[in-house]
Amino acid sequence: MFKLLKRPFLEHSHEVKSPDGRISCKIELKFGKVTYSIKKDNKVVLRDSRLGFKLKGAEPLMDGLMIVRVQESSFDETWERQWGEEKYVRNNYNEVALYLSEMGGDKRLFTVRFRVFDDGVAFRYEFPPQPSFTSLVIADELTEFNVDSNAKAWKIPAYQPDRYEYNYERWPVDALVQSVHTPLTIETPLGDVISIHEAALYNYGSVTLKLNERRVLQTDITPLSDGMRAYVDLPFNTPWRVVMIADSAIGLTQNRMIYSLNPAPRTDIDFSFVEPLKFMGIWWAMFVGEWTWARGDRHGATTEHATEYIDACKRLGIKGLLVEGWNNGWDGDWLQNGSDSDFLHPTEDYDLPNIAHYAKQLGVELIGHNETVGFIDNYEAQLEKAYQYYTSLGIHYIKTGYAGSMMVTGGNREFHHSQIGVRHYQKTVELAAKYGIMLDIHEPIKGTGIERTWPNLLTREGARGQEYEGGALSPSHACILPFTRLLAGGMDYTSGIFDVTNEAKKLRSTLARQLAYYVTIYSGMQMAADRPRFYEEVRPDAYKFIRDVPVSFEKSVPLLGEIGVYYVVARQGRDEANWYIGGVTNEEAHKVRLSLEFLEDGEYIAEIYRDGDDANYRNNQLSIAIESRKVTRNDFLEIWMAPGGGFAVRLVKQ
Repeated sequence: MFKLLKRPFLEHSHEVKSPDGRISCKIELKFGKVTYSIKKDNKVVLRDSRLGFKLKGAEPLMDGLMIVRVQESSFDETWERQWGEEKYVRNNYNEVALYLSEMGGDKRLFTVRFRVFDDGVAFRYEFPPQPSFTSLVIADELTEFNVDSNAKAWKIPAYQPDRYEYNYERWPVDALVQSVHTPLTIETPLGDVISIHEAALYNYGSVTLKLNERRVLQTDITPLSDGMRAYVDLPFNTPWRVVMIADSAIGLTQNRMIYSLNPAPRTDIDFSFVEPLKFMGIWWAMFVGEWTWARGDRHGATTEHATEYIDACKRLGIKGLLVEGWNNGWDGDWLQNGSDSDFLHPTEDYDLPNIAHYAKQLGVELIGHNETVGFIDNYEAQLEKAYQYYTSLGIHYIKTGYAGSMMVTGGNREFHHSQIGVRHYQKTVELAAKYGIMLDIHEPIKGTGIERTWPNLLTREGARGQEYEGGALSPSHACILPFTRLLAGGMDYTSGIFDVTNEAKKLRSTLARQLAYYVTIYSGMQMAADRPRFYEEVRPDAYKFIRDVPVSFEKSVPLLGEIGVYYVVARQGRDEANWYIGGVTNEEAHKVRLSLEFLEDGEYIAEIYRDGDDANYRNNQLSIAIESRKVTRNDFLEIWMAPGGGFAVRLVKQ
């Protein structure tokens, strides 16, 4: 509904409520400035927070404003995910768009559009074509999130050499004077749990957050090497600024706003080729020093090793195989020689065409690997020819990597999450879609829900995974991710290590916990990361869960959890009646009592993989108990998790 104004509003207050009425967002124009605030159940979530921009070569766009039009609307749909944590997502919100103009000067125009959901608030800026200019150079975005300074935030630092790959720490909001990444999850003094993030990030620097001069959290858009945040042509919409809101931490994990804020899949592209995948890799053997990425006597990516792994995939019921180190560019200091990486030619000991043919004969998908080290000019020069080459061999899955501390392009060093980085990652996704290729991106730009529009982007890294085992991961890490990083989408955590006691990479994990990850850490490409012989020789009865658990789900039901302490979730397999439960704990033992009321009527066999009574991540990691029992939706499961432990359950409908 439009409100056409006889004269512009110089002062105005407009409130939008969520469909269930619990969340309200008030937008106010006072003294030429626009602010917004958020309440839930009449409790303050965000106090008055300012909006605006600093522009290069122009006056800031934040003062002397008036409202020329107000548009209200409501929307309610249920859309279907091609793959993911659930099949159907409800997208239900009330919306208001405020059309703003400056009262003087160039009379610049822009719109602020707010959407209020039952589980949060989102807004974005929209710049239409202007009479006096056709482009903007954004020097800074001044969006505030005025959270109570006494709130506690789970944060990782921004602008660091390892990108997003840091341990989360719990800090007071009042101490966030240095930029931190989003999602930034915050526990408020009034008991709510919120997470600030963004959705539909295209052609713009990624948002980070830090305190401004008013001691209020403000956007700090990742700068380009010249200090500017973005160069945009009009018309242009910023990414959505998203505030997810829940009564509890476990409730926050159900939030799917970032997906709904992205458009439906492109209708000019047939995405029917997209299939989630469980895969193995010639990868962990390099990490523990058995093989190398570089050529030589211990080179991992050889025809012989690849053939052995393809045979193992067939035996173990795994549908994909990733081979790293197959191409020229891994010899010597590969982190410094990314400009020499060759994505079109295999090493002399790796017969790629014949390996691809053999994999196809056995029904195994061969996954290509492109480690760019962040030298994106070199990669983009080869990109289309490489994708053409891979598809000609029947390779439809690619893992990309950007392990350098910065991206190198045009003689400059740019942050991975700058506008240039965002554009590059998007280019790879769109070109991959053109050639029927699905992507697993490591050292990525964070997830902002674009998987809805581009479902060929199956997963990404974007946090510390198990490559950091061996001392740099604590058991609490996997109990933090569901409430932070995983709010931004699936993660390739490289789960399923059975060689947990190897001194080269000794895991702070029990064996049962490795199984739990297949449920607790969702990924559209899920890796069985260890070497085949450990699945076949250590505990083949435990490996059965990895074989059985699906990669895509019908429903997900978070059951229990506390940030950094423990997390338990149940998921129903896509288009099947069976359910799967995973649970992980931190350095302390934890006992849970799980209601099974999410099940349908009837009887199920619960196949339980739990820590043995004497299990401990410090000194008895392989102790696991495997048992089964009959259950119904009226029953409870009581399961003990060892320190650094976990459990997995398969519920088979009878």
